[in-house]
Formats: sequence, C-alpha cells, structure tokens
Amino acid sequence: MAEGPSTARSDDAESAAGGGDETADGREGAPVDTPDSTDDRSLEELRAQVEEKYDFDNFGPSDMAEMTAEEWDAVFDPDSWITGPELLDRLEADLKRRVVDRDVFARIERFEEPGRLVAYDDEGYAVVYEDGSVEGTGRVLRDVEPSVALASMEEYEVPEMPDGETLPRPMDVPDGGGDLGHQVLQVVAGIQLLMGVGLVLSPLVVDLGQSWIVSVVAGLGFVVIGLLLFVVVANARLSDRFRAEEYRNRLRAVGLDSDERPAFLDELEGDGRLPSGEDETSEDAA
Repeated sequence: MAEGPSTARSDDAESAAGGGDETADGREGAPVDTPDSTDDRSLEELRAQVEEKYDFDNFGPSDMAEMTAEEWDAVFDPDSWITGPELLDRLEADLKRRVVDRDVFARIERFEEPGRLVAYDDEGYAVVYEDGSVEGTGRVLRDVEPSVALASMEEYEVPEMPDGETLPRPMDVPDGGGDLGHQVLQVVAGIQLLMGVGLVLSPLVVDLGQSWIVSVVAGLGFVVIGLLLFVVVANARLSDRFRAEEYRNRLRAVGLDSDERPAFLDELEGDGRLPSGEDETSEDAA
C-alpha cells in the first residue's frame, strides 16, 4: 500500500517529462531566425534607407563621396561593374568634363601597357588601373575616387569628352572677373560722392536757414558711403588679381608652361608605377 503514492508520483513525473519533450520538440519545429535571414533583412533595410536618402536619377560625384562603403555595397551589384579599357575611357571623359566645369583641378594623362589613368595637381596624384583600383595622395585622390565608382556603373551616363585643353595656359588666365559689377559699383560710388559734395557746399550757394546743418550732415554721409564703395571695389580687384596669380602658379606647377611635372611624379617613375618620359609618352594629356 505504501508503494501507491510513490508510484503515482513517478507516473506524474514521467508524464510531465514526456510533455516537456513534446514542448521542446514543438519549439524545435517552429521557424527560427538564422544569421543569413537576419543579414538579408538588415541589407534590405539599409538598401531602403539609401534609396530614400539619395536621388539616383541625379546621382553625381558629390553624392558618391558622401556614401559609406556599407551603403555602396547595399545598392550596387559588384558583378555588373565595368572594368578594363572601357572603364578608363569613361573615367577620362568624366574627369575631363569635371576639370572643364572647374569642379576638379587636375591634369589628366593616359598611359598604355599596362593601361592606367593618372590625374595630378600641384600637391597630389591619383593612379587608376583597368581593374578599378586606385592609389594616390592628396585632394585629387578624393576627387577621383567618386568618379571611378560612377564610371564603373552601367547606369551612369558619362558626359561627352571635351575637345581641346581642359586647363588654360597660365598666360590665358585673366586678372579677374566681375568687371561689369565693379564698374557699376564705381558709378554708384561716384554718384554718392557728387551728391555728398553738393549737399555739403549747398549752404554756400543757397540760403537754407537752420536746415544747413541737416544738409551738411547728409552730404558727409553720402561722401562716406561713396568712399566705402570705392574701397570695396579696390579690395575686390586686388582679391581677384591675387586669386588669378595663385591659379597661374598652380597651372605652372603641373607643367602647363613647360615640360616639367611635379617632383612626386618623378618618384613614381622611379618606382616603376609610371613610365619615364624616355620610355613612353602619354596618349593624351590635359
């Protein structure tokens, strides 16, 4: 008789254990998120965020420069990237158009065997190979990298190759622009001065009574305004001349006034990454 309760408790324990096994089996049969499915959802969410953030109908180098590596991998398929000579052709056209539009300051040179495109300014350089790899230093490298990414995309419409030189000769750079604006300001300043002088001298010609004080004060105000406008015009012209001379110096530094090039290009030639002038000449330079 003493065995009865013990046997009952044992049976209850076995049934509970059996129920636990079924519950465990049931949990195993339920859908479980795998790392792959989680990664897929994260990729889809990132792709949706990128498509909302950027206007791909008007996607340009400035947008490309803002994108992170994760955003780039989320929206672009690497299997469809353009490489080889076609990539360099597209990149050359895109960079030269940006140089003409004054979006980038660089001289562009194309070399063969092996194919590569070199862009350099007075401070740095970028070398692009047919496989899309890029090396270099300085601001020009940061300017070139977005163009390489865009030129490798089939969806990107490359602008037409500009004709002739993309950079002007130093002697062709004017001292400054905005001559019409400067002339207009000078005319306004001259009118202000004449009005001021007229108001200051008017009490000597016409009896204004007590109002002569107002006339003199107003005249002095016009004179001050006229002088300030002349100072503004003079400062603007000096600034334009300074910027023009600075631009000429940058053009000379990249060899547009001679056959000389920046010193760091000689180091690249010594390392074998660029051909020397005696071994190979550039197919096109701008």
